[in-house]
Amino acid sequence: MPTFLLELLRRIESRALILVIGAAGGFWAFFNIAGEMSEGETQAIDKHILLALRNPANPSDPIGSPSLQEAMRDVTALGGVTVMTLVAIVGVLAFLMHRRRWHAGILALTVLLADISSESLKSLYGRPRPALVPHGSYVYSASFPSGHSTLSAATFLTLAMLIASLEPNRGTKIMVFVLALLLVLSIGFSRVYLGVHWPSDVLAGWCLGAAWALAAWTVLLRSPGRRALATGD
Repeated sequence: MPTFLLELLRRIESRALILVIGAAGGFWAFFNIAGEMSEGETQAIDKHILLALRNPANPSDPIGSPSLQEAMRDVTALGGVTVMTLVAIVGVLAFLMHRRRWHAGILALTVLLADISSESLKSLYGRPRPALVPHGSYVYSASFPSGHSTLSAATFLTLAMLIASLEPNRGTKIMVFVLALLLVLSIGFSRVYLGVHWPSDVLAGWCLGAAWALAAWTVLLRSPGRRALATGD
């Protein structure tokens, strides 16, 4: 192996290398799902899962009580552009108030890139929304990937990572990541439950958003303020 490559590998921390591989894996998974979707390979399982969440006698009726359906609409709103923008703004301002400029910049850039990539890929693939069932929420764009899933994964996972990097208590770190993961999973599920997305749209959105979050974590590890990861200063 060339000397310069060995030197480069020595300079790259194992944790940063793992994150780079993870981010690359997330992007690879997204494009693999996109390829399967474009070839129609996901259609059967998409239909099966979507209809499994509906009353067999009346596909227009989601399973569960009216209160559950209303709760799902509340949950799905948490992943919308308006809420995600507000969360990002509050997060950025909070980091700036604590003089964590790198954290603020990383959060803002990650959310922006996730939104741009989601909208661009929607235009590229142009997948129609599910027509099997009535939509339980207003939709106005293409279906693949799920913008709610992409944005929520990128925003909440990145925010959890940034908060955890400043928090010395291990229990708090775990709690932050668990809460972020629950929010991401709940928002994605709500999109399928309400019939506004195919399951593969949501899965692809999760992969894309998580990839951006892992990329953000890599940037933080290589940033001038990286010692905050270990010290919480």
